[in-house]
Amino acid sequence: MEKERRLVVAAIAAVVIASVATFFFAPSQTTLPIPEPRHNNGNNTNSGIQVLADNLEVPWAIDVAEDGRIFFTERAGRIRVVENGTLLKEPAAYINVEQNGESGLLGLALHPNFTENHLLYIYHTYSNGTSVFNKVLMLTEKDNKIIESRVIIDGIPAAAGNDGGRIKFGPDGKLYIATGDARQPELAQNAGSLAGKILRLNPDGTIPEDSPFEGSPVYSYGHRNIQGLAWNPTTGELYASEHGAEGNDEINIIKPGVNYGWPVEDCNAKRFEKPVVCFNPAIAPAGIAIPGSDRLGYKNDILLAALKGKQLRLIELPSDSERNILTGYGRIRDVVEAPDGTLYVTTSNRDGRAIPEQGDDKILRITQP
Repeated sequence: MEKERRLVVAAIAAVVIASVATFFFAPSQTTLPIPEPRHNNGNNTNSGIQVLADNLEVPWAIDVAEDGRIFFTERAGRIRVVENGTLLKEPAAYINVEQNGESGLLGLALHPNFTENHLLYIYHTYSNGTSVFNKVLMLTEKDNKIIESRVIIDGIPAAAGNDGGRIKFGPDGKLYIATGDARQPELAQNAGSLAGKILRLNPDGTIPEDSPFEGSPVYSYGHRNIQGLAWNPTTGELYASEHGAEGNDEINIIKPGVNYGWPVEDCNAKRFEKPVVCFNPAIAPAGIAIPGSDRLGYKNDILLAALKGKQLRLIELPSDSERNILTGYGRIRDVVEAPDGTLYVTTSNRDGRAIPEQGDDKILRITQP
């Protein structure tokens, strides 16, 4: 109960302070992205990079099952499947979504026991006729088709931007849900709103007994627009990538019950939790992977997809040294590690912020560094 009181007090104070907050903080770390120009219509000559699927419509999230099948979302409302290296013609499901700007069908996560229970989860935007919201569904798959669905959590504020949308299962078996501030910054500090938070639920949608705020799904708060979640397989730390308002994109280590400051502070936080990496100018960080395999030499390091930066970026831990490891494909939306240690990357050149080239959008499979 004491943590709940602190959250409410912080929310009231922050809403007042937010009205005079400015964005003149010097970033804790600056990085100037220099993406290479796109070439050969994205057909990289590296033999370790394979175009697994192309002509897609904004693939937003991707996950790989133990049986080798690949599931991904397209923002327009399709759940697609790649089986035995081939994109199936018919989607697993068509989801009725409200697609406006950055909203639509966003996150997807397979249950840790997917091969046994065939459960997967999606995050999407919808309209009730008067307002728009985001919600998370638990779906049941059979023979590459969705046959059942159930709402896990609803009423997440939505907008044409800052919808969050990344969902992932943690090593604790809980479902983590990143929400955006829905272009209402004050909601990130509002204890009664699901916006601007990381939420944590049991797979059936109930609230875990060890939630940092009793009876609440809120795990952390004070976020603007988280786009990536990943756990360090050695330390167990949760990392999140987040879009800033004017530069000041962040990577944070997420701790239960902690306030990350938005909209009162961002990169050079003094009152609230400070990011471990800050990007200024902005690179629009998206999906994150921290490989547990050393097959490609990236074990325990951060692999960060960047939209505006048009790159897959390597951040070596614990030194935080950085370099680009994939450019030339335009905007990169998501990156995941498959059970065999290979990587899958999605492009996002048909999302309205780029000029698509032949074959966009794509899923790439990376088998060599």
